[in-house]
Amino acid sequence: MKFGIHSFKEAGFDIIALQDLATGTQVEIIPAFGALLHAFKVKRQQETINLIDSYQDLADLEANLRSSFKSVKLSPYACRIKDAKYTWEGSSLEIQKTIAPGNAIHGLLYDVPFAITAQQADDQQASVTLAHHFKATDDAGYPFAYDCVATFTLHAGNELQLSTTIINQSGSTIPVMDGWHPYFATGTPVDELELTFASKQIVEFNEKLLPTGNLLPYTEFTGGKLLKGVELDNSFILDQSKAQPLANIHDPKKNINIAFYPGNNYPILQIYIPPHRNSIAVENLSGAPDAFNNGLGLVQLAAGESRVFDTRIKISL
Repeated sequence: MKFGIHSFKEAGFDIIALQDLATGTQVEIIPAFGALLHAFKVKRQQETINLIDSYQDLADLEANLRSSFKSVKLSPYACRIKDAKYTWEGSSLEIQKTIAPGNAIHGLLYDVPFAITAQQADDQQASVTLAHHFKATDDAGYPFAYDCVATFTLHAGNELQLSTTIINQSGSTIPVMDGWHPYFATGTPVDELELTFASKQIVEFNEKLLPTGNLLPYTEFTGGKLLKGVELDNSFILDQSKAQPLANIHDPKKNINIAFYPGNNYPILQIYIPPHRNSIAVENLSGAPDAFNNGLGLVQLAAGESRVFDTRIKISL
């Protein structure tokens, strides 16, 4: 077999790894914390390069997960909900799982365990499927049962497919917004990287990083742009009529490319550069921040209905 799957313990984590045995490429996932994408390691000659900025160990994760949310599954919403409140089918709801009173961000699953439900490796690929069954435990804010099923598939050519299936297990229609939150690092400061993405518009934010309701024309990165001095914590509407990849990070110093191929159910790209500027978050989202209130990209799933959200990340050296 050209692909394999390997489970091991390291730095306090139980890790499952997808391996391309021919090239040495390895994708590492931590099921116990929001199906966290822990590493995407590629080899160039004798050097191993990990392109994911993750947590050094369990203590680092426990101290910083709720401030950085690095590389976890964002569900059933991503980004912020204004004052942690929204109205759904005539009921006023308030999210209880917050990082501070009234500050709801990045969903309800970022720190929950996912169970491994399937794994498979052959000559074409290696994949693992993880599932979390949400039991409507945030009953004042999200009283809806649903399944979140995340499948990671490593293909040849350093290509990782991230596929999420949301299945409504409640008896009524539910609001859903799906996303990922991976942070990428090449070892080169962000100021020396080039970012390209095919956007049509930017979502105008207020001072609390919540949409104002305005979408403004925005094509600044369609031809690529050096990130030196650029501050970003913004949502962009992708131009999905353009040829894939719809986004790309290029490290001209090391000649590394990280290309993004979001499916049609991920029409929004969120880019965030943290203050340390050693990594960059590139988030594929199904809706805009505060989608539960503004409806921008909000998915409404009928009872028993499911929806698949799919993106691919490809590394070129």
